[in-house]
Amino acid sequence: MCTVYFKLTLTYCPRVFRVSLWEKWGLSPGILEIYDAFFFRMGGQAKGKKKNKPKRKDNRPNRDEGFVGLSPQERMKVRMQEKAKKKTAEKYSVEQLLQKTEECMDSFDFEMASLFCRRALDVEPTNLQVLDMLGHVSSELGDTQKAKEVFLRAVELSPDVGHSKYMYLGQIHTGREAVDYYTKGIQVLLNTLEKQGTTTTALAGATAPPDEDPELPTEKDVSVAYCSIAEIYLTDLCMEEGAADKCREFIEKALQYRHDNPEALQLMASYLFSTERNQEGKDYLLKSVGMWLPALKQRAASSSAGEDIQNEIPPYESRITTAKLLIESEEYEMAVDVLESLLEEDDEVVQVWYLSGWVCYLQLEKAKEQQEGEGREATEEEKEEGTALKEAARSYLTNAKKLYNKLRCDDQPMLEHVEQLLGELGGEVEGEDADPALDEDFEPCSDDDEEEDAEAPMEH
Repeated sequence: MCTVYFKLTLTYCPRVFRVSLWEKWGLSPGILEIYDAFFFRMGGQAKGKKKNKPKRKDNRPNRDEGFVGLSPQERMKVRMQEKAKKKTAEKYSVEQLLQKTEECMDSFDFEMASLFCRRALDVEPTNLQVLDMLGHVSSELGDTQKAKEVFLRAVELSPDVGHSKYMYLGQIHTGREAVDYYTKGIQVLLNTLEKQGTTTTALAGATAPPDEDPELPTEKDVSVAYCSIAEIYLTDLCMEEGAADKCREFIEKALQYRHDNPEALQLMASYLFSTERNQEGKDYLLKSVGMWLPALKQRAASSSAGEDIQNEIPPYESRITTAKLLIESEEYEMAVDVLESLLEEDDEVVQVWYLSGWVCYLQLEKAKEQQEGEGREATEEEKEEGTALKEAARSYLTNAKKLYNKLRCDDQPMLEHVEQLLGELGGEVEGEDADPALDEDFEPCSDDDEEEDAEAPMEH
């Protein structure tokens, strides 16, 4: 034990301390020098070799990379998500997930469509088709912020290919920003059409021309995009200097690319009404309605309307505007046809009930004015027609008021006009059988929602 202690002391104690021990033990200083020389030569070399020895390279993956700053629960969540992505990629292809997404969209199950689409995006985060579809689904779900993020990501990845993302961004934004997005989208559209024209010319000598791809852009898409810009100058930017001239310029461009576009014709009618050129406006309006009203009646008469007929009919909101313009131009019977079709499609839009009652009231007043102008009493047939119009107007307006209250709308001027008309017609219909029913998941509307859904481009 003493020998071991002696060796440890000489080896690991500081030199000053070792010298004192050396003298205490009565050993020769020369032996200490020899021992130190040996110790530093051997120990120093050993330590030097150990210090300079290269470390073994660790090639193991760092599983915690990217988890810095995350809590254990958050790390577990991320790992679970990564595991789910891997399993999805192994089980489904992106094409299969997109097919599932489309099926859900066709059945209006946008929540499930969003789930499938997000899975596809997990597998291929830069797939433009997936991004475009997810943006569309997010828009349908009312998640404007998510839709904006997705479309902006698509713009970042492919700024010069694919016009639809710019059209959606134009819809999401307002004013000058919207115009800029639509303008960029039109540039992409025109470049694509130019390339398609070159390809078509090259294939002109083929014995059997290829079938037209419905996914490819057309001149109608350009026309619709110009209409969107024109609408902005009729609404958001109507106070800008030269807004009226710009509005007409874009409408004319829309008609240049598609002269029979009902939307462009209706916009021109609205523009002309706003500039008090009523007869010209009426001509454009009737031409627009003539493009799709026969198809609408054909669809109503047939239980199985083809897709081509459906594509000819403007969107619901656009037809509400049509009805307002028809009432403005005193085309009451045509307005009734349009409004009846709207009620058949959706009977939970307050403004459609209101306009239906309003047009019946105007028809009744027009008949009275005509009789007074001719200085005669109404015939029995005219009295019966007048009574029918009065009761129809009361019924429509009563339903409008009830639905207004149930939906908790916020359009006070419309409500006041409904109550004024009901007062002139004899009040609400008691025990109204056609009490409008509501879905369980309805959302209260506001005056902004009503305007967005059914307001004409320009008030008259």
